Amino acid sequence: MAKLNIDRQESEFLNEAIAHWEKNHLVDTEQAEKLRSSYDVKGFDWMRLAKYSIWVALFCGAIAIGSLIVDDAVIKWIKNLYDTPDIVISILSAVAAIGLFYLGRKREKQYPEKVFSNEATIFLGVFFTASCIAYLGKTFDNGSGHYSILFLVSVFVYGVLANRMNSRLIWLFALVSFGSWFGTETGYQTNWALYFLGMNYPLRFVLFGLILVGTCHLLKGKKWFAYFWELTYVVGMLYLFMSLWLLSIFGNYGSLDVWWQIKQISLFYWGIISAAVAGAFMLYGLKFKDVIAREFGITFLIIFLYTKYFEYFWDHTNKTLFFGILALSFWLIGRKAEKIWNINAKKQSQAENN
Repeated sequence: MAKLNIDRQESEFLNEAIAHWEKNHLVDTEQAEKLRSSYDVKGFDWMRLAKYSIWVALFCGAIAIGSLIVDDAVIKWIKNLYDTPDIVISILSAVAAIGLFYLGRKREKQYPEKVFSNEATIFLGVFFTASCIAYLGKTFDNGSGHYSILFLVSVFVYGVLANRMNSRLIWLFALVSFGSWFGTETGYQTNWALYFLGMNYPLRFVLFGLILVGTCHLLKGKKWFAYFWELTYVVGMLYLFMSLWLLSIFGNYGSLDVWWQIKQISLFYWGIISAAVAGAFMLYGLKFKDVIAREFGITFLIIFLYTKYFEYFWDHTNKTLFFGILALSFWLIGRKAEKIWNINAKKQSQAENN
């Protein structure tokens, strides 16, 4: 039987689990030894190296393409192609996208272990899909400026592709397109005014994030949505908490010129609201063992508190004292976390002894 090749952290977890089972006579000594000998600790995390190498390759490729575009000879060539009809570019992009999706799907079946190179192929397919939709929109553009429709089309296209190809990466682009549609559509409906129903952009996306998170809770447990549920929940929380963070800084002001003229202390209530929402999610996560809600709540509660601390005290506090207070506060947080961890570890140890 081939041995599992796992990293050191995973091996430590398995060793502790096997020792616990052996101590409580769930497995005998012989079985425990067989389990321990069924895996090896790998010396280097090649999977992580592969992941980062693929993404760095894509990033460097984008830079290379950008550098190529600014070349004089290439610029002249692009000018010659300027009169190419938008519909032709759209069709060529569609053909490229279909080819890349087909190749990515085929590679997933033939080489399932090549996770990151397969995802890179799918990513390029997503890129050409966006190009296809954009140029298709230019083809039928009537000058209305209602380009939010393109984002809405992208939502459905990416949604169908994600469902058919069982791809979380494509589903992520569907969620990003959904947020882009919401932002541009609310802007278009108000003729790009500063407010939509009295809300600036951060406040609109707080509402958008709440709707997305609420929808996730309504669909929790649905078999057809299970594969995409966690990713949708995380993205919804990102929309919500990033918008709350911006709202705590800028308030419900739509213009930076107006915001510069007000005192930051006058926006304190937005900070309180943001911290209260983060605290509520943290308590919900702790009570119902919702790891995502708990981690987002704790993380952004700390971010909100320190953002306000920087806003109100940075200019009026000696820098040595300022960073000394930060160091002390983080040390106290660490001590408190350590104390909670020790209490839980002690309870677990007592339960094992009993």
